[in-house]
Amino acid sequence: MLSELDQIKQKALLALESIQDEPSLETWRITHLGRSSPLMLVFDQLGKLAKEERPIIGRHANDVKRTLETAFSARSETLRQSALQQSLQSERLDVTLPGRTLPIGRLHPATISLREVIQAFADMGFQVYRSPEVETDEYNFGLLNMPPDHPARDMWDTFYTTMPNVSLRPHTSPGQIHVMRQYVPEPIRAILPGMCYRYEQINARKETQFNQIEVLVVGKNITLGDLKGTVSDFARRLFGQTIRTRFRASYFPFTEPSAEYDFECLLCNGKGCAVCAWSGWLEIGGCGLVHPTVLQNGGYDPEKFSGFAAGLGTERIMMLKHRIEDIRYFWNNDMRFLEQF
Repeated sequence: MLSELDQIKQKALLALESIQDEPSLETWRITHLGRSSPLMLVFDQLGKLAKEERPIIGRHANDVKRTLETAFSARSETLRQSALQQSLQSERLDVTLPGRTLPIGRLHPATISLREVIQAFADMGFQVYRSPEVETDEYNFGLLNMPPDHPARDMWDTFYTTMPNVSLRPHTSPGQIHVMRQYVPEPIRAILPGMCYRYEQINARKETQFNQIEVLVVGKNITLGDLKGTVSDFARRLFGQTIRTRFRASYFPFTEPSAEYDFECLLCNGKGCAVCAWSGWLEIGGCGLVHPTVLQNGGYDPEKFSGFAAGLGTERIMMLKHRIEDIRYFWNNDMRFLEQF
């Protein structure tokens, strides 16, 4: 049995010397180290040997197995290095060639629109003020003249968090209280940009998240004419002197009187389309004179001060300016759309 093991080892090592590729090496492994190989059959026969022969034959069989496994590993590494050298010789790179140009990042169209709107208001003398995106119920509704169970709360389909009375802001109006309490009793001319979140029925003109800019002016003798003049001037700065705007009477609990303002739909030139709901006008936001209760909650005496507020959707402005037919394009991450900007 010992001589048989030596013959198995010599035959296997001799065959290994002629192996020149990976497939042949794998065939060699199966033939000489596989379950049905002559060496493994020796292990299967150990139980039939005499008791005093088993340790001797077993140790020698294990030595042969280790020798073959070591030779297999060495041959495998030799073939790998040989293949690597051959690859380096046959697939040389010309390092003098110019490299591929990496794509350059761009601003998101929503960011572009936000910056254009902010710049227009900055040119009109407004300062930028940032407010939180996660608000308490008090700031989202209570201080805006909507106490608990007020029916106007149903106007906003709010996303609530797991924390009691804490939600994502459905509008930028809570920022009015923050900025008023910080600057009282000074006059205010500020814009408050940021993301808003609502549980909306998504369509070509509505999304569950959108950028909005709150416009707030507080001072003495502020009138509805100041509001209309500011919004109309803003529209002309972005779309030119011929853009048409209109105001429609509406209701918001934090303004009195309240209105909604529309810009002429430039996608259909007033003929009607899916974006403007076939009206020829696209609603940009709501506005009105700041309600006396809200002024008081912000720290201002409504007997001495007045003000106006307006909220406008910047994605809708971008849709008008660049003839974008669906607001969902902003958040679909489709590179064909994003790379146009």
